[in-house]
Amino acid sequence: MSAGTRVHTLRFDAGRLHLLDQRVLPGVVREIALADAAGVAGAIRDMVVRGAPAIGVAAAYGAALSVAAHTGQPDWRARVAGDLALLEAARPTAVNLAWAIARMRALLAQDPADPAAAARALAVRIHEDDVAANRRLGDLGAALIEGPCQVLTHCNAGALATAGYGTALGVIRSAFAQGRIERVLADETRPWLQGARLTAWELVRDGIPVSLIADGAASWAMRQGLVAWVIVGADRVAANGDVANKIGTYALAVSARFHGVRFMVAAPVSTIDPACRDGDAIPIEQRSQDELLSLAGVRHAAEGASAWNPVFDVTPAALVDVLVTEKGVVERPDREAIARLLAS
Repeated sequence: MSAGTRVHTLRFDAGRLHLLDQRVLPGVVREIALADAAGVAGAIRDMVVRGAPAIGVAAAYGAALSVAAHTGQPDWRARVAGDLALLEAARPTAVNLAWAIARMRALLAQDPADPAAAARALAVRIHEDDVAANRRLGDLGAALIEGPCQVLTHCNAGALATAGYGTALGVIRSAFAQGRIERVLADETRPWLQGARLTAWELVRDGIPVSLIADGAASWAMRQGLVAWVIVGADRVAANGDVANKIGTYALAVSARFHGVRFMVAAPVSTIDPACRDGDAIPIEQRSQDELLSLAGVRHAAEGASAWNPVFDVTPAALVDVLVTEKGVVERPDREAIARLLAS
């Protein structure tokens, strides 16, 4: 079985960023073409594109669109700076977004002879580097799995959440190709149902057996001996190894530790934020109550009820058995281990 994927999240062509609209999958497969930074920022905010690495790549292309649009104007640097701030503010938790914008600011500070060409080349490099990093970390993570076995994943950390291939699903794709994984249990992942709509769709398209489970069934699946590993992605890893990821990840880590199931976080090095001391310093995005009170635009909650809707939680490093990056594997991540990884 090939370890490839037929899912393509984004592409840049003829001066436009084309994004696969993840809000309407799997029922509708459509792309949205964007021509300016404001459009890209809106797409990030509205979850047309989602997943920390994919957001970072999209933001890089959005920045390149801004530079191309404004270069040559007397105040082009101020206009670009405003667009970069707009992009950076689109979603606060995913550190890859800020990382990509910081790289673009550093490039422009070097005063390249052709700013538009330089910005476009950097965006392409960020895109290509993400795919290569995912394939490398996929192979490293797969080597840790003794199979054949079943694994559980949460949300979507696949090709749709990255520039291609995936982080958690990158590990799963590589391990499946090697005969180490025979089936994936995918949490449905309320309220946006990324597991049901996106992860299951990706795996079915790639011929990887997948069974969808309700989020609340995960602990019972572990108790029944159906799960050898929990494998998740990350939106930010703090300097001490704490991990911010889709809401529900913390509960999985607690349950995995109780049941003796190993817990793997798969993320590129760009997701590590050395300036963030620990999980308490990670901003947790709160989204609209309507996402919980309604489903597909139809309210299902009792009228008069309100909702609390944090879309990420933080898993303490002490509950992470292994952090897998393209630079290497960190067993029992802590501050010292993370520092060694970044310095390697």
